[in-house]
Amino acid sequence: MPIYEYECKACGHRLEKLQKISAAPLTDCPACDAAELDRLISAAGFRLAGGGWYETDFKTGSKKNLAGGSEGGQTAAAPGKDGAVA
Repeated sequence: MPIYEYECKACGHRLEKLQKISAAPLTDCPACDAAELDRLISAAGFRLAGGGWYETDFKTGSKKNLAGGSEGGQTAAAPGKDGAVA
């Protein structure tokens, strides 16, 4: 559901409302009760809901921990000139 932004022509009050796309636009201002609300054109707003939305959601095996935790994603240290691992 999109988040719509409204502004009252009478008092200048602004608000955001989470509404279905098929819902009728609001008309009554909650601040002054005037029927002067206009829906504004603004950047699209959305929210991510539910579990997930992490870097590791769709990765498998050793690629699962790319952020550098202690499991799976660490690489072995490169050997030095004499072949010893630091």
